[in-house]
Amino acid sequence: MVSLKLQRRLAASILKCAKGKVWLDPNEIKEISISNSRMNIRSLVNDGYIIKKSMITRSLWQTRQTLKAKMEGRHSGYGKRKGTREARLPSEVLWMKKIRVLRRLLHRYRELGKIDKHLYHEMYLKVKGNAFKNKRMLVEIIHKVKAERIRERVLSYQYEAKKRRNNSVIEK
Repeated sequence: MVSLKLQRRLAASILKCAKGKVWLDPNEIKEISISNSRMNIRSLVNDGYIIKKSMITRSLWQTRQTLKAKMEGRHSGYGKRKGTREARLPSEVLWMKKIRVLRRLLHRYRELGKIDKHLYHEMYLKVKGNAFKNKRMLVEIIHKVKAERIRERVLSYQYEAKKRRNNSVIEK
């Protein structure tokens, strides 16, 4: 068997591809083995004795199937991961997403008049201090605090009314 290493290397260089992508015609091995210059190899390429193999591509169907499976959470085990958890999705990014959602909610509530500036400030600082896991928790706490303040106000009004009534009874 004749060694065609040189011819394969030159052909790969001329065709601008890898050595494995070069096809040498098995019927014309004698003629190919004789040629030892780029010019000779170029003439063999023109004659069709040396051909650049086509790229092996995946069908689009296969790609779509894989993407669909990935959307469902497949192919994401430890073996498929490159990089630490922090590198793949930084905790800083998660924090920014969370904090922006919560702050946006607070701004909206203040503009709509659902909360006053004092409650806004109090909740803003708590959000900054990581007191709330998510938006639902924040909304829950806001409703609780508002209900508590309304209850306190009603109780204070009742207390004041009772006080006035007692004072008026004593004066008589």
